[in-house]
Amino acid sequence: MARDISIYPRSETFLQGRLRHAMTITEKAQLEEILSDQQEAADGTVVLEAGRLYDKSMLLTSGMMLRTIEQDGRQHIVGLQVPGDFVDLHSFALKRLDHNIVAVGNCSVAYASHADLKEACERNIHLARILWFATLLDAAIHRQWILKTKQLRADACAAHFLAETWARLELVGMAKADGFISSLTQSHLADICGTTPVHMSRMLSSLREAGLGEFRRGRFYCKNRQGLEAFGRFDPGYLYGDDSLGIGDELAPE
Repeated sequence: MARDISIYPRSETFLQGRLRHAMTITEKAQLEEILSDQQEAADGTVVLEAGRLYDKSMLLTSGMMLRTIEQDGRQHIVGLQVPGDFVDLHSFALKRLDHNIVAVGNCSVAYASHADLKEACERNIHLARILWFATLLDAAIHRQWILKTKQLRADACAAHFLAETWARLELVGMAKADGFISSLTQSHLADICGTTPVHMSRMLSSLREAGLGEFRRGRFYCKNRQGLEAFGRFDPGYLYGDDSLGIGDELAPE
């Protein structure tokens, strides 16, 4: 990974731990080249607005971003993006999103124009399928969020989210052995788990007392990862973090 960082500074975390091994050197270089426009976004910035037309998509290189929907005067969190995620690749096909993208903490992104993405996909169907996989991965995570908010109590839902975020950051080399650091707040967790900040505070206290981790000022610390995952009924299979994954081998470039 250290070598990727020096050669591909904007895209080294894209599908790291998943399908990056299936990308050829040419494909990695091609993606790095089209991600030429780099920008910063401060905490709370609405980076993309629902309903607006866009002609480029962004890869998150540092920080976190939320997918949010505003309804009845309230902002609802419907997704979380971590470094390495192609945040709005959906807009390449849809041209506009049905939700906002909001920065959590200070973020860095790299943009690829839709014209360059179109040309890259037309020239290399294998790369197109890899980009397609990235959008399908977002959908798999979203389905789990829906399931867990329906299936679990708030404390178990929080445990699942914390375990998931830990695993996602671990895949891109941005987690610690005992947890992770983020710009997330208890209010964010409450919204994600479908409860109130006051109730979430009690649920996090319950997790702490059970020895399943402590969340404070965005820092999550846990010495019992197995217990956390069991309590949150977290099975990482839907994250597809398996280096043995292959995609369209019959379409792989020679």
